[in-house]
Amino acid sequence: MAKSSYIEPAPIKDRENPFESMMSRFNEAANVIGLDNETYEVLKSPVKQVIVSLPVTMDNGKKRVFTGYRVIHSNILGPAKGGIRYAMDVTLDEVKALAAWMTWKCAVVDIPYGGGKGGVICDPRSMSVGELERLTRAYTAALVDVFGPDQDIPAPDIGTGPREMAWLMDEYSRAQGRTVSGVVTGKPIVLGGSLGRVEATGRGVMITAMSAMQKLKMNPLRSTCAVQGFGNVGSHAAILLEERGMRICAISDHTGAYYNERGIDIRAAIEYRTKNNGILEGFTGGDKIDNEALLELPVDVLVPAAVEDVITAKNAGNIKAKLIVEGANGPTSANADKILADNQIMVVPDILANAGGVTVSYFEWVQNRLGYKWSVERINRRADRIMTSAFDKAYHTAEQYKVSLRLAAYIVAIQKVAEAYRYRGGF
Repeated sequence: MAKSSYIEPAPIKDRENPFESMMSRFNEAANVIGLDNETYEVLKSPVKQVIVSLPVTMDNGKKRVFTGYRVIHSNILGPAKGGIRYAMDVTLDEVKALAAWMTWKCAVVDIPYGGGKGGVICDPRSMSVGELERLTRAYTAALVDVFGPDQDIPAPDIGTGPREMAWLMDEYSRAQGRTVSGVVTGKPIVLGGSLGRVEATGRGVMITAMSAMQKLKMNPLRSTCAVQGFGNVGSHAAILLEERGMRICAISDHTGAYYNERGIDIRAAIEYRTKNNGILEGFTGGDKIDNEALLELPVDVLVPAAVEDVITAKNAGNIKAKLIVEGANGPTSANADKILADNQIMVVPDILANAGGVTVSYFEWVQNRLGYKWSVERINRRADRIMTSAFDKAYHTAEQYKVSLRLAAYIVAIQKVAEAYRYRGGF
């Protein structure tokens, strides 16, 4: 294939625009494989970007207008797939980056989806249940022509969960005049949600961590770990890694980080968080440290499982872990990649490490369409096999092209989507 001529990675700044961070990796991978200009232009550009204004009646009787986004990055491999984020710092560039990451994530684990993502600028912690329901229904109604089990399938993300997905499914189903359970994943079990979905992303982190540790000849029984972010992904990853013999020395959430050299009792931490309004503040199972300090602890494995851009050029040189497994989306900015590589730190990238969630979301969608429910054992067995296979393929590609595991995962994904595009053709 002819070498392309476009290649100028986005300028690297201290703290990156997430879309530019994604594009710099995309450009680098496209360079390695010599992606042609036509395919490059198609794959870099989102298919659809929707911005909606959502007037919602608040509990005080006043109307408040929220801004919502939905981006479909690609539908070449199948319907778009991606979560909905409720947060004050949601931006269009962030949603675009997350939608593109979903495209690569679905491709790297070989499931027939494209990438999508949504978000609403709001503070869900300060809103009542009624306000959140009205907001979710307004968002769904505004995007009823975008969503669909064969078009765009949302899921939970930061600030949303099974409850919001149930409201979305109900509102969409009302518009269609029938129950359409396959329009969304991450639903409550009683409404067609899948067994194993809640822990799926954390389980995928554990599976890829075990695969990477095997390659690095690290013994889990003698290894330590720090988990930054103790939400759904981080807490499940922590408990599953602990079950496999690892000592979890540090955990954190937005209220602070906790360090215990002898190991934190993860079940006790989860129980404390559950009883303490979902936060770790006041936890006594470890010494309180700064969130930033957790990333630089002398541990073998680091699992960033919170938000984007926590590992940057500023702190990458201070990281002492031998292995980073990215539970969050985009926790490492592109300007940190070379520093980590130069320090011989293996990074299992987000588009591979946290793809267990979308894998089991795919299983949920399949079950909805079949009208049949699988056992949790069958789901875990199939998901583990997919995650292990995806890691092995990325690792083999890294060796083949002599690149990092992150670049290898992008290469695997881009090659798959590019091949599908060439078969399908365009205008």
